[in-house]
Amino acid sequence: MQALRRVCGVGHHASRLPRVQQAVMPLSSGSSLARSFSTLRSSSASSRNPYPSSSSSSSVATSVRAASSPIVNSPGSIFTRYSRTYATQTVASKYRNVAIIAHVDHGKTSLVDQLLKQSGSIKLESNERVMDSNQLEKERGITILAKCTSLQWGDHQLNIVDTPGHGDFGGEVERVLGMVDGVVLLVDATEGPMAQTKFVLSKALKAGLKPVVVLNKMDRNTIRSDEVENEIFDLFAALEASDAQLDYPTLYASAREGWAIRGKTDERKGMNALFDTIISYVPPPTIVPGRPFTMLATTLESDPFLGRIVTGKVYSGTVKAGMPLKVLDREGKMVEEGKVIKVLGRRGMDKVVLEEGTAGDIVGIAGFGKSFVTNSLVAPDITEAIPAQPIDPPVLAMTFSVNTSPLAGKEGSQVTSTKLKARLYKELESNVSMTVEPARGQGEAFEVKGRGELQMGILIENMRREGFEMSVSQPRVVFKKEDRELMEPIEEVTIDVDQEFSGGVMQKMMKRKADIIDMKQSAGKSRLVFRCPSRGLIGFRAELINDTRGTAVLNHLFSGYEPYKGQMEGLSKGAIVSLESGLATAYALETLQDRGVLFITPQTKVYQGMVIGEHSRDNDIDVNPAKSKALSNVRTVMKDDFIKLNAPRLISLETAIAAVKEDELIEVTPLSIRLRKREVDPGARARQKKKNPDALPDID
Repeated sequence: MQALRRVCGVGHHASRLPRVQQAVMPLSSGSSLARSFSTLRSSSASSRNPYPSSSSSSSVATSVRAASSPIVNSPGSIFTRYSRTYATQTVASKYRNVAIIAHVDHGKTSLVDQLLKQSGSIKLESNERVMDSNQLEKERGITILAKCTSLQWGDHQLNIVDTPGHGDFGGEVERVLGMVDGVVLLVDATEGPMAQTKFVLSKALKAGLKPVVVLNKMDRNTIRSDEVENEIFDLFAALEASDAQLDYPTLYASAREGWAIRGKTDERKGMNALFDTIISYVPPPTIVPGRPFTMLATTLESDPFLGRIVTGKVYSGTVKAGMPLKVLDREGKMVEEGKVIKVLGRRGMDKVVLEEGTAGDIVGIAGFGKSFVTNSLVAPDITEAIPAQPIDPPVLAMTFSVNTSPLAGKEGSQVTSTKLKARLYKELESNVSMTVEPARGQGEAFEVKGRGELQMGILIENMRREGFEMSVSQPRVVFKKEDRELMEPIEEVTIDVDQEFSGGVMQKMMKRKADIIDMKQSAGKSRLVFRCPSRGLIGFRAELINDTRGTAVLNHLFSGYEPYKGQMEGLSKGAIVSLESGLATAYALETLQDRGVLFITPQTKVYQGMVIGEHSRDNDIDVNPAKSKALSNVRTVMKDDFIKLNAPRLISLETAIAAVKEDELIEVTPLSIRLRKREVDPGARARQKKKNPDALPDID
């Protein structure tokens, strides 16, 4: 039995096999272990070497593993789709390129900060996370953009990429995996593998990267490290990891306290064990000797003096300032030609000028203002583009248009459709998971597609801070047709909630056409796993937090497309809509607050068609919030009744995206977030509602 486990590549991880496999190790003909056994039984021991030698090259040469057919079928083509190796290769043993991947809030950025600090690259005096440099990242406490840094450990240079953990920013993770050779999979020792853990790990395994597993937050009293280790190995097996990937090393760490160890009883001091494991386990980058310069653009940044800086991994050759290069798109078409102004690198958090960029390193190049993500920067005699990693399609769409409300143009500086179009298309240069196209039948409007509400919210927030005024529609999911059948996107939803609220959560999910697939209970908490249509999750997060008094945690992951599950009834309430324009009065609001929840305070500017609250019933009502008390010349000894107003639900961008309905728009300005009806005139709204009955959703 031990010999069989060794052949199957599980090695010292045999104890992590599922309990059934530990008992009898059944091998069906279709299982990954059976396929591994049949493949490896006839292979030599050298095939398990992470750096196999080729019989026709030196000891540092690596052999070819053809992952699939070449992207360019011309004779002698070097690059192959999804392949991480090339025809004749050597390794750049000085470098280690590694990405830190994990679920949201599992400690990626804190770990990178500690690695930088203990390598001497930075001096970290406070608890501020230096890798979260974006203003929105600091405000929200999440990582939005993937960022690359570099540090020196002994004779090796470690290029480390910090990645986002939220599912909406999965495109950031997908595009950076092409420039690394290994990943550090960070898992919370209490929570275990979550939805985004499965997503990022599946992409890393598919790309052929070698993983190092780190159980983080081991300083807590609630850890369940043994169970989590088994769950991680089960996840690797379910994702059909290769035998070399299954034989991953495991470390135990606390990024907050700054230690990582190989054994649970080792002295908890320093990150040396993690540094050494990365250097010894993650393979050095493979390069093509004798080939001219090639680099794949992975990230973009702007410098006030140098202009656009394109960052990526150098696959072959060297690059210096003044060297002529050309930029190719994915199809190999010319984008621009020019000369390199500067070659830049990262040393800790500092940007430094390099004399040259060498193969295997991750560098930034200035001098090419038209290049963007997924373009190839190559020497003039190269005609083939480097294939980029495929990106999962967007599942959510929103329509952006100019602001047409009665208050338009009073708070922003960017108010025209020309500037709106230019800004949206500029976003595509660095955000590969989004698409922008003209909206059908809506004039100068643009349909923006992305991964989720949070990603859309970040784009809108960035634009309003740049001075844009615009109107944004309700989010809608992207449907499609397969074999004449309407298909809709399905999400795998994980909800962690107190047991007292689990029944109510399940009831809410059933209304959203969700199917429960798993349920676990532990220490007063319930973990509920559903398969739910994506449209059922729009606006659900805010409702869930209110229903569970802020104790629930929701995570979701795109699973695939399934047949349309029908209309969802009774998910939204009606709106309280203003009939008049002016300033809202306390006198009027006091009589209206019994009708529902108000969104405004006294002296707020209102206009006809503006949504000022949520009705307690499912129908809309038109009211006059600017009504004032009638004055008379009749004297009285009685004072006016004291006006007492309930606290309003002030509209933020997130609550607006969750609350907006199909016949409404979100009015976004640098100073205000408002909800309004598409048609502000109440008579026109009534006629339009009669003319357009409910119909099936639009098909992409």
